[in-house]
Amino acid sequence: MVKSRSFSFSKVMLVLGLLFLYLPMFVLIVYSFNASRLVSVWAGFSTQWYGELFRDEQILSAVWMSLRIAFYSASMAVCLGTLCAFVITRFKKMRGRTLLSSMITAPLVMPEVITGLSLLLLFVQMAQTIGWPVDRGMATIWIAHTTFCSAYVAVVVSARLQEVDRSIEEAAMDLGCTPLKTFFVITLPVIAPALVSGWLLAFTLSLDDLVIASFVSGPGATTLPMVVFSSVRMGVSPKINALATLIIVAVSLIAFIAWYLMRRAERKRLQTPDA
Repeated sequence: MVKSRSFSFSKVMLVLGLLFLYLPMFVLIVYSFNASRLVSVWAGFSTQWYGELFRDEQILSAVWMSLRIAFYSASMAVCLGTLCAFVITRFKKMRGRTLLSSMITAPLVMPEVITGLSLLLLFVQMAQTIGWPVDRGMATIWIAHTTFCSAYVAVVVSARLQEVDRSIEEAAMDLGCTPLKTFFVITLPVIAPALVSGWLLAFTLSLDDLVIASFVSGPGATTLPMVVFSSVRMGVSPKINALATLIIVAVSLIAFIAWYLMRRAERKRLQTPDA
């Protein structure tokens, strides 16, 4: 009887937890088809706000800006984060390794307000000293996002590098491979899943950032979170509900495709007889 109650309690808590997470999203999706301009009053089914969304140049420009910044930031963060992770995991006797590791992981625990303010002061001082950047915009947001995204990528990649079998790399170098060729031929394919995970994590963090972008952006560069936040402060617009619905659908579709491809690859691996 005790086991039965415990199992039932676990199931109830699981259902409540899932409802707490996904019920607000379901309500948001439903109200994105609301005909009324008031988001709290249901006035019938309508798709007019999706048409209004695609005619809003400000939101579309912000979406394109955010996607470009997130892509560039994630790509650069993977390069820098992988380099830092390789140094930390492979050069364990390097002088200053502990200091380097602490500096890399510092953005993980640093409040975003502090990070954004420090980067703003840095850009202002650089503009006064060397004359760049003249205006804060896409480039400054890209640099700022790359700064904190690299820390997340370094943590993900370093965890995978610590599990790599070094004997395979040593065997490749014994057979004549240079360290650079060994990295690209042996190490890189092994850590590729971690690189993809780090890139997706950095892309999501950059796309979702509001605080840091608010500090380092200028009048000519407005990201999607900044537009949504300013719009919500003046009152929730049904267009924001429509935009959020499209984002939820896109993320769900990408997650389903990734799950399907991983499941198919795993099924093929299990069906293939060992050599």
